Amino acid sequence: MKETKKCIIVDDEPAAHYVLSNYIKQNPQLELVFQGYNGIETMDYLRENKVDLMFLDINMPEISGMELLKILPIQPKTILTTAYSEFALESYDYGVIDYLLKPIYFPRFLKAIDRFFSIENTKNQEEQITANSVIVKVDGHLVDIELNQLLFAQSFGNYVKLHTIKRTYLASITTSEFEKCLPEKSFLRIHKSYIVAIDKIEGTDKDFVIIKKEKLPIGITYKRELTDRLKNKS
Repeated sequence: MKETKKCIIVDDEPAAHYVLSNYIKQNPQLELVFQGYNGIETMDYLRENKVDLMFLDINMPEISGMELLKILPIQPKTILTTAYSEFALESYDYGVIDYLLKPIYFPRFLKAIDRFFSIENTKNQEEQITANSVIVKVDGHLVDIELNQLLFAQSFGNYVKLHTIKRTYLASITTSEFEKCLPEKSFLRIHKSYIVAIDKIEGTDKDFVIIKKEKLPIGITYKRELTDRLKNKS
């Protein structure tokens, strides 16, 4: 059986929630974890929670679905749901995997879900073969950061400084959001403001980790896990 995927519905119409939630309940491979009625509450949820699939309406007050996709630093796989088709072409520039016109019929919904799982299966196979990397926004442009080049990440307000072997990037993403993109076996948070590449640690000095002569502080709540991970590394 395929792995259960977490999904959310974002739509200002209760009727749309009713239809989609019923469709989702009929698919055991999907778990509905959040229902949002505007872009603001959806952004708040996505800052703290990882989601695999988002059903997103385009025409919403305050922040439209297309505007929400432009704002989010990391977008879940997205299936757009709308009564209008004029945004179909533009939507695919933001990684949208399908476009469902209202009223949404169950067979068409199932076809979109099949496409989602097909993409997920392909992605999982590629991740097992290729080197890991993560795409972030830097000065409005998407930059592909190779994780084997990343030394450490440093919190900088709503941004993160990514210190790599060659240079430093200021990425438009929070530390918590960036942490979700990293493989746990290779990276570790050592402080509320720092995440480090375990294999780049050159040593420790009292309450600091040393990477490329940089002394990075170790938070009290992270000391035990850091000690255990360094023991396993040696």
